[in-house]
Amino acid sequence: MSATIERFTATSDTNAVCAALELDGAVIVEGLLDLDVVERVNDELEAAIDRADPNEALFNPVMQAFHGPCTKQVTGVPGLSRTFAVDVMCNPMLLAICDRILLPSCARYQLNLGHWLQRGPGADEQWLHRDEAVWSDVPRPHPELQLASVIAFVDFTRENGATRIVPGSHRWPDRQLSPAEQMSGPQPDPDQIAYAEMPAGSAVVYSGGTIHGGGANSTDIPRRGAHLSYTLGWLRTEENNYLSTPPELAATLPRRAQEVLGYALHDSLGRGGGYLGMVRMQDPVELLARGELGTATSGLGGL
Repeated sequence: MSATIERFTATSDTNAVCAALELDGAVIVEGLLDLDVVERVNDELEAAIDRADPNEALFNPVMQAFHGPCTKQVTGVPGLSRTFAVDVMCNPMLLAICDRILLPSCARYQLNLGHWLQRGPGADEQWLHRDEAVWSDVPRPHPELQLASVIAFVDFTRENGATRIVPGSHRWPDRQLSPAEQMSGPQPDPDQIAYAEMPAGSAVVYSGGTIHGGGANSTDIPRRGAHLSYTLGWLRTEENNYLSTPPELAATLPRRAQEVLGYALHDSLGRGGGYLGMVRMQDPVELLARGELGTATSGLGGL
């Protein structure tokens, strides 16, 4: 018998959601997105998905094997879908969980990455892993570094590759293992693995230390999902969101989306610290609002 993940809805009490997340390392939030949001994101990304090449060379061959030849990956989704940037990345429930999990350790959290992962027919099980391994150089013990999610844009079933989650693994003592050791070392028993089966618009939300991986797709229909994660404002992000969503595009988004993308100053002066990410000794998000951030208005054209 497989393990299970506690389920909530988009209107559930955030305290209850976070208590379960802290205990088990993962929760499922059903109905996180309205179905019209799901439809709009699917439509806005259709052309990018069609263009995506699973065999495109990546920066490291390990990543090629990690995603496999049957998975289409679209990166920088907030810069491709306004609906994603506004209604998914800034979803009130996700940001409320971030407030609880991440804000105790930073002045402001930020988007880590927003990627589209379409696991096609024939996709094998992804290596089980921990997302926070990308910051393996952060000394231990450390605070929670990341809040991650996989959001369903079609119904997720065990057969089409629903995300596999190992509840409680965020508290396992081997969190210090390197990514290579995680992939080659002892694996969880089958009965320790839960499957995030859920309807479109739902999300499995999990800690950066929770062991998980995409499932195998044994059907003839692609499994469409988004990997959306947030991290502390003083960490470097997996994706360079300033290039994926450059200033001229970010300027067209609501201020909250600009802040989550990382354009706002990380100001810890009030917490006894310093500041990170300023431009001309000002908050970049204010420069965006005044139309002063970008190649045409930077004042550097004559250098």
